[in-house]
Formats: sequence, structure tokens, C-alpha cells
Amino acid sequence: MEKTNIEELISEGKNKTTVYCSRCPSKILNPKTGTHKTVDFKLPHMHYKADGNPNEAEEISDYWAVHDMYIFENIGFSKTVDNFKYLICADCEMGPIGWFDIPSKESFVALSRVKHQ
Repeated sequence: MEKTNIEELISEGKNKTTVYCSRCPSKILNPKTGTHKTVDFKLPHMHYKADGNPNEAEEISDYWAVHDMYIFENIGFSKTVDNFKYLICADCEMGPIGWFDIPSKESFVALSRVKHQ
């Protein structure tokens, strides 16, 4: 995602618009509930070719940080992997769209993996 596009999504450090699943109409976050944070984290690809490696990951750095899991309108969690859980759409199970850090109890939703309207 280009830097100019990211700046258009942020107002006072928070998400300006509603955040939706990129595949279905499920609402994930209401406006002004996620704080923009730059964190380097490798997320597994949402799509990969049949002959591709499902263990390959994408380096993503722009996220909506959510300090309380109850702020989400709709989110699903994977089983624990090391000290985190992957975030997925609770309706269509598309993902991972981010991760939940167990020690800090903070969630991170990748801006590039969701829709903003």
C-alpha cells in the first residue's frame, strides 16, 4: 500500500473510516477505534499458488493496533502459534488479516488486508 493511500485512511492517528473484510461485507472495526502503528511482522500469504509454498510470509509494516479485543465488531482467532494468534474474518474465515499478541493483549490488523469505506 502506498504511503499516500495510508495517509488518507488516518485521522488523528486513528482509522478514519469503517474497516471491513476484503472478501465479504463483514464489519471489523468502527471508525476511530484502531491506532495506526508501524510494526514489522511477517504474515502468511492470504492466497498462494497451488505449486507455491504455504509457509511463505509477507513482510507488512502498517497496522491498526487495537488494545482491547472487545473493540472489534467481528473477528476470529486462530490457535496459538508461539506467543500470538492470527486474526481472521469471523464470517468467511479469510485471513490472516493480522495477529493478536498474547503477552501485550494487543491486536494488529494489516491495513493492506482489509477494506476501508
